[in-house]
Amino acid sequence: MRIDFVSDVACPWCAVGLNALERALERLGPQLPVELHFEPFELNPQMPPAGEDATQHLARKYGASPEQLAATRAHLRERGAAVGFAFGERTRIWNTFDAHRLLHWAGTVDAAKQRALKHALLAAYHGRAENPGDLEVLLRAAGEAGLDSTRAAAILDGDTFAAEVRERERHWQRLGIQAVPAVVIDGTHLISGGQPVEVFESALRRIAENSAITATPPTP
Repeated sequence: MRIDFVSDVACPWCAVGLNALERALERLGPQLPVELHFEPFELNPQMPPAGEDATQHLARKYGASPEQLAATRAHLRERGAAVGFAFGERTRIWNTFDAHRLLHWAGTVDAAKQRALKHALLAAYHGRAENPGDLEVLLRAAGEAGLDSTRAAAILDGDTFAAEVRERERHWQRLGIQAVPAVVIDGTHLISGGQPVEVFESALRRIAENSAITATPPTP
């Protein structure tokens, strides 16, 4: 089973969704072999490198009051804790394009290292309020994921993989993905949002069972 996890480092529900998906996969066990790939989506593609105050940005974008934003953050902390992700106080929104370039490269190297890099970036952004567009933050995350920091620095120094990331973003947009996380199973099934573990588990089990039925010819 191929799972494309379409998401943005800046998306807090993507952190919740990824950890919930992983807990669901643990429950399903090794009898369901999975290839997990991370695909790019930018919530704020026009965000300047300096970023923007998070409260001001979210209030303007969603029309939310300070009280509503506080309630959402409390809910996120609760949902994150339930699946093993610790949210900190994120004070700014930053551009994530370079993070996506690094993730794309990691995917060409090793799927496990791409997954580790995704976790490192989510923890940096949502756990420690660090800028995922900052070179030092990106290189530290690459090192934590077991990637070659020298190669990572060379990639970030230019525009390597920029065209590839843009094309993957357009690919998912053409398929109708407008919000993340979007979990695409075998290019056919879509699970939207940071769902609870039980929802992911049930959906994946049903998809796997239906695929097995389809792939197995009826007994004469």
